Amino acid sequence: MATANRAIPTQPGRLTVDFEDISMLRDIKKAISMVRGVTKVTVPRRQRMSSYERSLRDLDEGRVYEYDSLDDLIKDIEG
Repeated sequence: MATANRAIPTQPGRLTVDFEDISMLRDIKKAISMVRGVTKVTVPRRQRMSSYERSLRDLDEGRVYEYDSLDDLIKDIEG
């Protein structure tokens, strides 16, 4: 029984790749662009956090300091 070799209609697709080591970004981008059929490889810009968002993250991660007075703060800064 012979099978007919039919072309399968294709649609553009998108692939998302997450990785931990940002230093590998250039190599991964180059490798993906060498795959047959890949027409475009883009790296989305990382959005910067606002000061408010950074302060909330500091609160969540425990990077908060309390002082009884301004003098105590200055003493801590001066060491």
